[in-house]
Amino acid sequence: MANATTNATTNATSDATVVSTSTASPPPLLAADDLRAGYGDVEVLRGVALDVRRGEIVAMLGRNGAGRSTLAKALMGLVARTGSVRVDGVETVHWRTDTLARHGVAYVAETRDVFPTLTVRQNLLLGLRPGRTFGEVCEPMLARLPALARRLGTRAGVLSGGEQQMLAIARALAGEPALVILDEPTEGLAPSMVEQIADWLATLAADGLGVLLIEQKLSIALRLAARVYLMGRGKIAFAGTPGELVERQETLRHWLEW
Repeated sequence: MANATTNATTNATSDATVVSTSTASPPPLLAADDLRAGYGDVEVLRGVALDVRRGEIVAMLGRNGAGRSTLAKALMGLVARTGSVRVDGVETVHWRTDTLARHGVAYVAETRDVFPTLTVRQNLLLGLRPGRTFGEVCEPMLARLPALARRLGTRAGVLSGGEQQMLAIARALAGEPALVILDEPTEGLAPSMVEQIADWLATLAADGLGVLLIEQKLSIALRLAARVYLMGRGKIAFAGTPGELVERQETLRHWLEW
């Protein structure tokens, strides 16, 4: 009887271990903790913590000057940083920008950095990973962007602001990243173009891409994001769902003048 009890206990423990291992959630695609960064002696980020998971759009809201663009640059290793930045559970805080890009992290700056004298097609080709072809990667993407597809032979410098923004995002995605960091992708665009980009981002997340959306427009964040962070003075002032943020009217008024 004692042996039977012992065996039953052992089997139960073994089964519990198997269940625990099989149901363990994977690490966030991106996780930052106590992230600090700045310029020279000026500290802009003062202990930021955030995370983004696969197939999720996470919005980072805040006023101009709150530190959101510095956050994007810090996550990409473009400014000196301390603390922790993990990608798929791997510590990357000391990695260079090109290493991060090869590890599946893409970044689209608010300045819409396209090569103006090159055509749309040439810009996209520059974003491809070695060994990948335009037909394999770009043609399926352009099927969702007919306006851009029609302008493959056009120099990027003569595109509209919205078309340039789409091209900048598409070039970043041509590298087939797991995560993309977008800094103010709808800034200065016509409402119709904002809608197109918003719909595209929702489709990308549904396909499994992780998106950190640095955005000032509350309406875009509430519509697209699964979770929202609100930054003020280099720190996270709020973290939660869009619905929870809307309920925090005092927080909105204080940090967004809403």
